[in-house]
Amino acid sequence: MTDSAIPSAPPRSARRTLALFSDRKALAGGIILLLAAAIALLAPVIAPGDPNDFVGRPNQPPSAAFWFGTTSSGQDVLAQTVWGSRISLSAGVLVGILTTALGTLVGMTAGYVRGRTDDLLSLVVNVFLIMPSLPLLIVLAAFLPPGHTTIVLVLTVTGWAWPARVLRAQTLALREKDFVIAAEMLGETRLRIVFVEILPNMLSIVAASFVGSVVYGIGAQAGLEFIGLGDTSAVSWGTNLYWAANNSSLLTGAWWTFVPSGACIAIVAFAFSLLNYAIDELTNPRLRSQRGLRRALRRRRRKG
Repeated sequence: MTDSAIPSAPPRSARRTLALFSDRKALAGGIILLLAAAIALLAPVIAPGDPNDFVGRPNQPPSAAFWFGTTSSGQDVLAQTVWGSRISLSAGVLVGILTTALGTLVGMTAGYVRGRTDDLLSLVVNVFLIMPSLPLLIVLAAFLPPGHTTIVLVLTVTGWAWPARVLRAQTLALREKDFVIAAEMLGETRLRIVFVEILPNMLSIVAASFVGSVVYGIGAQAGLEFIGLGDTSAVSWGTNLYWAANNSSLLTGAWWTFVPSGACIAIVAFAFSLLNYAIDELTNPRLRSQRGLRRALRRRRRKG
């Protein structure tokens, strides 16, 4: 058999992707997230019309006519929950993309260049890390015009430092590897070395940072809107909770006005946590060995 006839092994990234989707935690989290994304995209089909329309009597419990009941103003809770997923999920994804991109750029630049650049960038990162995030979130959101874009920018400003710190440490470790030294000796530019040679070896960490940032974005956005620092005229899971609290739904026993939005936040965060745990289990050698040991023990029990 000639060398050309020998099938080549799939690249490491492809093997890790296949292993990730074969993991039950990642599969369960992915199915939940795909379902949530489908609901957000199909909101005009699932709940046609304006979710702020008054469609019935106030505080009607769940029934055949209104599956999730109505709010204290007579609005359909199901429609508000479905339409609210659009803003909440988009805010989380945008915060995840921006914080991960900014953290990756700063962290890898500081870790590879080192010297005064590393000292300056590390100082900025440490300042944002030790600064209390919740008071900073409240101050920034209070002084900026309310809106979806403002919330995303505020959460990006307060959330990029931790990914930058993690990626800087990993870049420092990879900088001394043989393939990086060989690339430097070949005269490759710093930009190519950072983003072509080093970055592909940290994709698992970048992916985990993105997942964690999305969970942070969804939860923090709902928290800011719950305390009235968002655009209360928009429909999101956070504003649904805000209006439920301000209309004393808890005191009147109208649990259906706040449980759906709170449950959606918890379920989506749980799905991202499953995905994050699966990524960590796949890329962490210690967790990977424990996973292999558990599988071996299960096979042994079945045979026994």
